[in-house]
Amino acid sequence: MDASLRQLAAYVAVARAAGFTAAAAQMRVSQSTLSRAVSDLERVLGVQLLERDTRNVQLTAAGQETLRVAEQIVEAHRSGMKQLRRYLLGESGIVAMATLPSVAAVLLPRMISTFRGRRPDVSVRIMDGLEQAVLGKVLNGDADFAVTTVGAASDRLEHRPLIRDRFRAVLPESHPLADREEVTWQDLAAEPFLAVGPESSVRRLTDAAFEQAGAVAPPAAEAGNVATVGGLVAAGLGVSAMPALVLPLLGPGHVVHRELVAPVVERRLDIVVRARRALPPAATAFLDLLQEARAEGREVPAGAAWITH
Repeated sequence: MDASLRQLAAYVAVARAAGFTAAAAQMRVSQSTLSRAVSDLERVLGVQLLERDTRNVQLTAAGQETLRVAEQIVEAHRSGMKQLRRYLLGESGIVAMATLPSVAAVLLPRMISTFRGRRPDVSVRIMDGLEQAVLGKVLNGDADFAVTTVGAASDRLEHRPLIRDRFRAVLPESHPLADREEVTWQDLAAEPFLAVGPESSVRRLTDAAFEQAGAVAPPAAEAGNVATVGGLVAAGLGVSAMPALVLPLLGPGHVVHRELVAPVVERRLDIVVRARRALPPAATAFLDLLQEARAEGREVPAGAAWITH
């Protein structure tokens, strides 16, 4: 039979206090309970740990060594429980999130800064990628949650609407359409259109918008990276359309943005978690911060807005 933590803690208290009366007061138990725990420990170990008299106790040689080991065990338990409490309160651990590059670079940095200010011992891991890769990270458990566009419905995922951003026309600075306040999808279709790759959620939405406008706009060129598309636009090779949160990623260059209408197209971004799965406490705390920011209507980049209903 192994010694129990209760027995070891009782023995440490008695040995440190050099008596049962003071130790019982410190532990808020009766002397008889404490005496029984120490006696049980001696019986388990098969040695005498204390030499008792009417006033105090003396440790035997075995008692000295037992005290050294028992203190290590009790302290390790106390430290471990403290760490566990902090984890359960969301004060330690890792928040693993998967998200689109535009969200990672434009929307989340300020949120992460606020979160780390409140919980400095929580690490944040960001896995950015395209929509399907992001959702895959949630489904396989690599990410606690995702912030991404609304893809195909899945009963394995739960969506919580968070924010939306509006598509804008992206034009070379010297382009004739840059003189207008508004540009239509038909206008863009009449120009060489520069698209992101077909695996991007942005591409899916621009294709749908051209179809809704009754326009045909086969890409004059396409690239997997939005910054590359921005460079092509800046070089005067054509025009494009991007959601507001993507615009800061286009990079420096002679590019302007204009309102895009007929139709107005918005991209919805959701918090996505695995259905019927409890989140780690730190991840829950981060999502609480996102909901707090939405409820308070904190500032977001131009062209984006919190979804409040």
